[in-house]
Amino acid sequence: MTDRLYLRHSTDKQTDARQRHALARLIKAGAPVYDDPATSSRVLSLHRTGFQQLLDEAAVGDTIRIADAARLFRSVADVIALRPVLIRRGLHLKVESGLLSGIDLAADDAGTKMVVSVLAAVLEFQRDMISENTKEGVAAAAASGKTLGRPTALDEDQAAAVVTAYTEQGVAVKALARQYGTSPKTIRRILDDAGAREVSEHQDSDEPGPAAVDGQEEPAVDPTVVVDVPGLVAEHLQDSGDEAIRRFLEGGQTIRRGQGYSVRVPAPLSVHVAMIERSSTGLMRSPAGRKAHRIHSDRVTSVRITD
Repeated sequence: MTDRLYLRHSTDKQTDARQRHALARLIKAGAPVYDDPATSSRVLSLHRTGFQQLLDEAAVGDTIRIADAARLFRSVADVIALRPVLIRRGLHLKVESGLLSGIDLAADDAGTKMVVSVLAAVLEFQRDMISENTKEGVAAAAASGKTLGRPTALDEDQAAAVVTAYTEQGVAVKALARQYGTSPKTIRRILDDAGAREVSEHQDSDEPGPAAVDGQEEPAVDPTVVVDVPGLVAEHLQDSGDEAIRRFLEGGQTIRRGQGYSVRVPAPLSVHVAMIERSSTGLMRSPAGRKAHRIHSDRVTSVRITD
């Protein structure tokens, strides 16, 4: 049974020094540390890179230890999503110090569920009050004539030139980013603000503008196939950013297999291929993740096409 330490701070101006001090004994003993620096508590714990890695490497009976509860969850929605995963995997969750230090927050009983839910509600209230005060401060600064936010990467003339190059000349996003010394994300944001991209949600593509894609052939008919998606893969895909993938997963049937489970998903073949592509990076960081990805890939490759 292994103690696994989790750290998180919200902005790049904060540090995890206080958390490391609270967990110093365990760190000195060599307990593995997972962190999510500069990560907002509004990002659910199951969707954070560091915590996903912790779950990938944890085994039944391991204990997740945190300096304080707010480092892991700060909303009722987060607790509702988190506890079933910890319980299903046989993991424990303990706060290292304070009033909650003697309680396993992942225990599957009504009393613990009530305590954790109340705690999450209080933490959510605190976060909302901080947000409300911040908004009031921003409004007061704006009313006094102060300029808010960081300066834009490109000026108006450069932004207009980017839009023209993309729509009229078919220059690719990455090429524009290199030309103007900025990131592809910035270029996409400029194009989306101008309404220059027909399908702005395809944030990860580097497709050229409309002038370069005219005349493409229509894709072939996409057959529907049924695949048992390993539970570890399904959990990663909940944060895929692809609404279609999430919709098909939610409509699937959970199949229990010993201590593990799969989700039986009927979906177009292209959706299953997208699942493999989107889960590959996150799953390759651990042996369990690599095994789940290999099993999933093999199932998609060998599946029979349904009527």
